[in-house]
Amino acid sequence: MAADALTMRGRRARPRVRLMPHLTGWGFVGPATLVIVGLSIFPAVWALILSLRDDNLLAPGSFVGLQNYRDLLDDPDLRAATLHTLLYSVLYVPGSLIIGLPIALALNRPIRFRAFYRTCLFVPYVVSAAATGILANFILDPQFGIVNDLLAGAGIARQGFLQDPSQALLTLVMVSLWGSVGLPIVVYLAALQDIPRELLEAARVDGAGAFRVFRAVTLPQLRPATVFLVIWQTIDALQLFDLVYTTTKGQPLDSTTVIVFYLYQQAFQLFHAGYGAAVAYALFVVTLVVSGGALWYARRGEAPS
Repeated sequence: MAADALTMRGRRARPRVRLMPHLTGWGFVGPATLVIVGLSIFPAVWALILSLRDDNLLAPGSFVGLQNYRDLLDDPDLRAATLHTLLYSVLYVPGSLIIGLPIALALNRPIRFRAFYRTCLFVPYVVSAAATGILANFILDPQFGIVNDLLAGAGIARQGFLQDPSQALLTLVMVSLWGSVGLPIVVYLAALQDIPRELLEAARVDGAGAFRVFRAVTLPQLRPATVFLVIWQTIDALQLFDLVYTTTKGQPLDSTTVIVFYLYQQAFQLFHAGYGAAVAYALFVVTLVVSGGALWYARRGEAPS
C-alpha cells in the first residue's frame, strides 16, 4: 500500500515538474513580450482603428470606414510627397550600392590599415540621421558653411544647397549617402570574404581576366547580399523623416516633403490623426509589397531553370 501511495504521489508530481521549464521560459520571455505588445502591436492596432475614424486629436470623431483611404487618392499634396519619395529612392538605393561595392572590393584586398579604413567608413552609419542633418546644416550653410567657403575661394558662386528647390532633394540624397553607405560596404565586404577561393582560382586557371572573374563569379555570389541591401535601403528610403525634419522641414516650396514627413504634418501639426494613420497604413502596405516583390524576384532568379 505504501508503494502504491508513493507511485500515485509521483504521478501527481510529474505535471508540476514538466510545467516548471515552461514557466521558467515564460518568465524570461514575458517582459520582452509585454514590451513588444505595448510598443508595437497595440500602437499598430490603435493606428488601424484611427485610420477608420475622423479623429483630430482635439475632439473625438466618428467612424467613417474607408473614407480616409478614399481621400488619399484625391490628395494632390500626398501625390507630390509620393513623387519626392520615389525620386529620392531611385537615386538613393542604387547610389548606395554603386558606391558601396567598389569600396568593398578595394577593402577586400590585402592593404595596410584595412580595419581602420573600414571603421572610418562605417562610423557615419552609426551616427543618427538627426545628428547628420544638423551637421549638414552647418556645413552647407550658404553664408558660413565650409562647402560654400571653398566654392567662393574657387571663384564659384555660393549655393543654397538646402534653400534652392532645384537642389534641396538632391542634396538630401547626397547627405544620406554619406551617412549610410557604410552599411553596403560592410555587408559587401563580408560577402566577398565568404566567396570560396576555389571558385576564383578555377576561373583564373581557365584564363578568365579580372573583369570576367568579377562578372561570372563574384557578382553571382553577391546576389543574396545585394537582395538584402536593396530591400533594406528601400525601406530606409521610404521611411525618410529625421534628415528632412532637421534640415529642410519639407521646404523650400515643399520640394523635400516626403511621405513620412507629410504624415507627421497631417497627424501632429494639423491634428488630422485619422488621415495621418491612413497614410501610415498605406505606406506600410507599399513597403510590404515592395519587400515581398524583391524577395519573390530573388527566389525566382535562384530557381533552377
